[in-house]
Amino acid sequence: MKRSIVLIGIIISFLLTTPAIAGPTGVETGLPLPRFVSLSSDKVNVRAGPGTRYPIKWVFVRQGWPVEVIEEYELWRQIRDIEGAIGWVHRNLVSNRRTLIITEDVRAVYEEPDESSPVVLLAEPGVVGKLDECDGRWCEIEVAGLTGWLLASHFYGVYANEKIR
Repeated sequence: MKRSIVLIGIIISFLLTTPAIAGPTGVETGLPLPRFVSLSSDKVNVRAGPGTRYPIKWVFVRQGWPVEVIEEYELWRQIRDIEGAIGWVHRNLVSNRRTLIITEDVRAVYEEPDESSPVVLLAEPGVVGKLDECDGRWCEIEVAGLTGWLLASHFYGVYANEKIR
């Protein structure tokens, strides 16, 4: 009897001290941190901590808005927005789809990754678009149904020298 109590104690101790391994339904993704993602809903509550018991700090009301995931905890992702504000959202409210926000000035989007090529459109600050690929300097983007090339330094949503295929 004593031996089985000790064995049960060892098993319980092992289970409590062994880190959880995320299976196919995974909790933590194992993806690199930080990384850019986009919001997958028109209403995203950003909380002070990783759980519904934490108060809502603010609410995003724009699907597709790019944010950075900077930490993961179980079903929650800590994000940072374009202004540097940090909070927690449920993993179902972010998508791996890459998007961007035009920054600072009106930006020329070119037909080819070359400033001497024809301008496809002029994008104003705050415009959100889809990010298709980047070579580390130029990125192919889509804004308002038009596709073209923009310098990576002219928008939020990609890291310096990041390559995307």
